[in-house]
Amino acid sequence: MSQDERRRQLVGIGLRMLVERPIQELAIDEVAKEAGISRGLLFHYFPNKTAFHEAVVSAAGRRVLRNTAPEEGLEPWAAVARFVERYYEQVERRRDSYLALVFGGGPVTLDGAFVADLRGSMGERVRALLDLPESVAPTTRAWTAYVEDRALGWTAEEERSTALAVEVEHCVRALGALLGLEPSETP
Repeated sequence: MSQDERRRQLVGIGLRMLVERPIQELAIDEVAKEAGISRGLLFHYFPNKTAFHEAVVSAAGRRVLRNTAPEEGLEPWAAVARFVERYYEQVERRRDSYLALVFGGGPVTLDGAFVADLRGSMGERVRALLDLPESVAPTTRAWTAYVEDRALGWTAEEERSTALAVEVEHCVRALGALLGLEPSETP
């Protein structure tokens, strides 16, 4: 296996384990064992445990972005609604891991960079979907944090007080209000 292939394999194992436990509990020994290598060899590919965890966290962020991408060809506001729906589904599917990644205080805090990058990337996606100017980037990033907070609250409810469709509509209307647009208008 090439060095890049081995790194991808190790990160993939870390991602699979991340579904079951927070990043802080991702044991290097278990990852190495599953890969069929020694702990020492794992450190040939990553200089330390934190570097490995950071690679897994980065991959998890890319997964969130990939899993929340709307289909091509949707009208702009329909694409935003689909993004919100997929985001809620992503948080619901991996709520504990998501909480650990975003709010975890263990060895992988990334000084908040992961959270800022993820929200920035998602805000940029929304800005691009609606063809909005760069000047609204702080607004779309803040709206993404709002959607995240609502999704975390909604997924924590044992008995949901609102349907997913109602949550999606609320979030889309909130974005429209922040931008001074109706969700059917384009700038």
